[in-house]
Amino acid sequence: MWNKIAFAQKYLVYNIPACMILGFIYGYYNDATYLKSFIVPLTFLMVYPMMVNLQIKKVFSGGDLKIQIVTQFINFAIIPFVAFGIGKIFFADNPLIALGLLLAALLPTSGMTISWTGFAKGNINAAIKMTVIGLVAGSLATPFYVKWLMGTVVEIPLLNIFKQIAIIVFLPMIAGYGTQRFIIARYGEAKYHKDIKKKFPLISTIGVLGIVFVAMAMKSKTIVSQPSLLLMSLVPLIILYFVNFFVSTLAGKMFFKREDAVALVYGTVMRNLSIALAIAMTVFGKQGSDIALIIAIAYIIQVQSAAWYIKIAPRIFGTAPEEKAEDIMRVGIFALHNNATLHDAIKMLDEEHIHSIVVLSDDNKPAGILTAESIINLLAEQVPFDKTLDQVGLMPVINIRYDASITEIARKIKRKHEYKVVVTDKKGNLTGVLTEMDIVHSSR
Repeated sequence: MWNKIAFAQKYLVYNIPACMILGFIYGYYNDATYLKSFIVPLTFLMVYPMMVNLQIKKVFSGGDLKIQIVTQFINFAIIPFVAFGIGKIFFADNPLIALGLLLAALLPTSGMTISWTGFAKGNINAAIKMTVIGLVAGSLATPFYVKWLMGTVVEIPLLNIFKQIAIIVFLPMIAGYGTQRFIIARYGEAKYHKDIKKKFPLISTIGVLGIVFVAMAMKSKTIVSQPSLLLMSLVPLIILYFVNFFVSTLAGKMFFKREDAVALVYGTVMRNLSIALAIAMTVFGKQGSDIALIIAIAYIIQVQSAAWYIKIAPRIFGTAPEEKAEDIMRVGIFALHNNATLHDAIKMLDEEHIHSIVVLSDDNKPAGILTAESIINLLAEQVPFDKTLDQVGLMPVINIRYDASITEIARKIKRKHEYKVVVTDKKGNLTGVLTEMDIVHSSR
């Protein structure tokens, strides 16, 4: 099942149009009004999993105030007004579609901000902060912007917007963060990052595709009567994204180094269309499908333009610098204390499908590494399973700082004849591990 959902997410740029077409066909031949009852559960399915992986703690780490300020200035002082102006030009007679365009412009950043920043070798830590700050600020600011800019032409239920945003954004955010902390407390950070974390975006994809299907099904008869509606929506969206890319690229090129500039671009261009879609469908009643249409189409433009920009980013900002340990390491460490037994070690290696574990001393410092090969040798020597790990031979631990280059790590692994290193943060705390295969994968 997970492989099928992963396929749907991988080819989202094709699956969204497919769901739009299916929704259109279904809505044309059937009465789709009953589908409105699916909006709330699909919204929850779309938003809650996204919140589980939100790294709220990253917001409180300093060091990049300038880029955060510039990012949010573009997000809230430039792009909403560009969208409003485009809406006035193209949709003067259709304020609901103009409102949809404005909603898409008011909710910056999503999980894809982090993903695309990583693909383009940008500053991922800055992108994580942008995502959290943009989500919270956008959710709080949206009702006021919408009332201010569109309140004279569309009835804006201000209190209902606040209520729905609390239900759609902040309730799932609290529940998602609680879920994340529970999973880490129950299974450990290494298990969360290795096996569990990657499943939540897949669940969210189901909600996105479902909401798009419902929006198109409820709007299909209107589209048939006004076939130019789709084309009319594409042109202003292309203009909006072009202006957004241009402004962000110019600011990044003028004021920031390469990694920060890439994060700035994806922190302003990638809109949280899932939440914009959810607000449109839950707040505005029967008018929701009119508003949601342009947001659903924006998915196609956004994903395509993000992928296209990766190809030209090196020409604009230069080639990416060599990756560092923190860029490719596996977050979290599978570890046991030295009073654990050989049986405990075998069980962990088997259950987690890993090849080695870190053994910690009494003061929680790495005492050594126990590998599967070492265990095979111990079993061959008929060492008892109840023998504690402080009584068996361990491989030495190689510590690497988070900012060590891949070349430096590769040389150290070669010199020490080891295949795995432990990564430490600025304070010397263990944060993750790097293996030979991680370096190989990063070099593809």
